[in-house]
Amino acid sequence: MQQGFEVYGRTFRSPSDYSAAKRDLDRINRIKEKSDLTNPSQVAEIRHNIEDDRYHFETLLGDDFLDEMSELLETLKREQLIEQEQNKGNKNIISKNRKKTSKNEKKDSRREQKAQKQNTAVPAELEDYDEAMKQEILRQLKKQEKRHHLMIAGLAILAAVSIGYLGFYYFYYEKNNMDYDNLAQLKDDSIQSTGVTVHLTDEKDKPPILQKYKTLYEKNKKLIGWLKIDDTNIDYPVMQTVNNEYYLDHNYNQEYDKNGSLFLDKDCDAAFPNDNMIIYGHHMKSGNMFGNLNYYSKESYYKSHPQIQFDTIYEEGLYDVMYVFRSRIYSEEEIVFKYYQFLDATSADEFASYMDEMANLSLYDTGVRAGYGDQLLTLSTCDSSEEEGRFVVVAKKVK
Repeated sequence: MQQGFEVYGRTFRSPSDYSAAKRDLDRINRIKEKSDLTNPSQVAEIRHNIEDDRYHFETLLGDDFLDEMSELLETLKREQLIEQEQNKGNKNIISKNRKKTSKNEKKDSRREQKAQKQNTAVPAELEDYDEAMKQEILRQLKKQEKRHHLMIAGLAILAAVSIGYLGFYYFYYEKNNMDYDNLAQLKDDSIQSTGVTVHLTDEKDKPPILQKYKTLYEKNKKLIGWLKIDDTNIDYPVMQTVNNEYYLDHNYNQEYDKNGSLFLDKDCDAAFPNDNMIIYGHHMKSGNMFGNLNYYSKESYYKSHPQIQFDTIYEEGLYDVMYVFRSRIYSEEEIVFKYYQFLDATSADEFASYMDEMANLSLYDTGVRAGYGDQLLTLSTCDSSEEEGRFVVVAKKVK
């Protein structure tokens, strides 16, 4: 197994990934040096800039830094809340005591005036009254202090639950990454073991399954291929079932997993590819699955990641990115181009019409064009810019 290169708690497999990670670490350190990390507004600004990709991180260290800033911001907010509640409590006690003191002073003044008019001394009950006032103040202080203790205890429990959740989240995140690293290693080991193509299906009309997917296919026969974009975290198996629901919340091992899996549209045929093969995946905040696919919204990112590798279990494939656009899921009644319904064109004119629709939607011009007979790959994920929004990347097979 290839020795990894560790940076910021992560292991990178290749020297190029290692160099990119070191550059990201330098960016992170410079950001920290220039910022006051005890100031919630500055930490919030850093997090916002990371989410908007203003720092242009090249590796998953950017996601780790985002998580670190998010956790720090929550901690600062909790500390600020506790301090505000304590100050608020103290102010309330002082205000109450001032009001009571003012009221009692007025009463005392009236008593003194009455006593002076009657040419008598101030009643002895005044001392008793002041002592009761002192007792009342102490009682209010104890009552407020008890509230503070209860509030702090509640916040401490909330903090413990939050930290526990974060711990579970990071454990789950690392386990998920480790699982997919192991799957990738199984694929790589199969390549090294032999170059022979293996036939694993009884359906004679289908092509033989590639040797490098033999082990993975034997573990789960719902495997249909593998998708990889160099220098990104997108390096996953692609699954397929008779519906488009199961792999929304199940992983390759068929376990419940909120990340789900990348999966090929149920109506696509990997053995005899459609004009357009559509792969879906969740847009996870952690960056898992298609969490970083929307980076393609920037032309600069496309230029550094112009190709996508998608192998079916029957055939290897390399694709040039062609169109990048935002769309949404439309109602059946709406007469509009629905990219998710385009699998095959019945004629050259129909194919050209589909290309025109996507070109008009595309955020920028890549210069890549496709004609009738070319094979396309569409990657689709959720987009929060509108209700039922989708972010889409379309590529053309070049070999």
